[in-house]
Amino acid sequence: MLRLVRFKATDRVLFVICLMYLITYIDRVNIGTAAPVMQKELGLTNVELGLAFSAFAYPYAFFQIAGGWLGDRLGPRKTLLICGAIWSAATVMIGFVEGAMSLVAARFLLGIGEGSAFPTATRALANWMAADRRGFAQGITHAAARLGNALTPPLIALLIVALSWRDSFIIIGLISFAWVGLWWFYFRDDPRDHRGVTGEELAVLPPVKIAGERRAVPWGRLLRRMLPVTLTDFCYGWTLWLFLNWIPSYFLHQHHLDIKKSAIFASGVFFAGVVGDTVGGVVSDRILRRTGDVAKARVSVIVVGFLGAFAFMLPVLFTTDLLIITLCLSGAFFFAELIVAPIWAVPMDIAPHYSGTASGFMNFGFGLAGMISPVVFGLIIDMTGRWDLPFMASLGLLLAGAGLALRMRPDEPFVDAPQDDLVLSHPVPVRPIA
Repeated sequence: MLRLVRFKATDRVLFVICLMYLITYIDRVNIGTAAPVMQKELGLTNVELGLAFSAFAYPYAFFQIAGGWLGDRLGPRKTLLICGAIWSAATVMIGFVEGAMSLVAARFLLGIGEGSAFPTATRALANWMAADRRGFAQGITHAAARLGNALTPPLIALLIVALSWRDSFIIIGLISFAWVGLWWFYFRDDPRDHRGVTGEELAVLPPVKIAGERRAVPWGRLLRRMLPVTLTDFCYGWTLWLFLNWIPSYFLHQHHLDIKKSAIFASGVFFAGVVGDTVGGVVSDRILRRTGDVAKARVSVIVVGFLGAFAFMLPVLFTTDLLIITLCLSGAFFFAELIVAPIWAVPMDIAPHYSGTASGFMNFGFGLAGMISPVVFGLIIDMTGRWDLPFMASLGLLLAGAGLALRMRPDEPFVDAPQDDLVLSHPVPVRPIA
């Protein structure tokens, strides 16, 4: 007889967080697939549509920091209950918008709710994951986000064809509310308070102080320490926002595909990101276990990701062959997503006591890129009529990101406690190289 695999409590918590990443990305990128239909019905220009895209990013960027701090203070359980209810309601509201202003307002509210999500989830993972599983945990959760990217175009296109674009937002919003209920029911801030956790799991988890401690945040020193990570994340975010917001419309307008075919091509590109996220986390943790060198494990993978994305995106500007373009965009997205797991592990490596706030500082760079890039892309397209030119701006930032990554230094933990109160940020058992 086959025996059912019994998943540990840490695995089940990781799965619930993966569901959050998947759902939040469907909530934020579904507008990319619905945009052509919405644009026609609501009478929006490309600049107005770009403003709707970027309206999400303004509060999203701010609440990276505020939400990360809130996650450190209230704990992930309460913080994600509040924020989850906000982003779920905002998603439903988009199904009832009547013009540019109401769409911008709903997207703004969505950014408020989702802005706290990933820093708070990072705080939860700092409590629930052993140090040498951080890269994997960040990789698999962001792989779930990219799976959301990949599933969104065909899913939203199907709902639009079967029902309407308004119904697609309402349905996804209700699914988000269901996740909020699951989170509140199952998750606990301190693993020691969870009835399903075993002693074997607790033996490798961080000490109680990281899980349950409340301490004042040294804002200035922590910001200066995280600034290189923030700038690196800005360079990554610029390219990611390009993919998330404009890829479905790029295939639709630049290559004159219908909404179903453009959704299929966009999904193919996004699936490459699912693989990239997972591979980046696995490779980063494997390097860490074999060498014990946190800098090598995180920074080397990030640099390879930036340079690989640059190499694959460059041919898009010089060919019109749809197959070659799709393969190149898929390769570029794969390498760009190698960056995600190690860069999200860096705040936990640098500042485990403040991992929510530190990751909020980092992802502020991503949110800032989201404020600027959609409007710039929409303006370029309106002025030139070309949907391939926005890729050009990303090339320079990919090279800049590779250089900035060398200044992050995740091997130098942020110290802000008496020596006897410190917790090592990466106590990794080093395995001998065979």
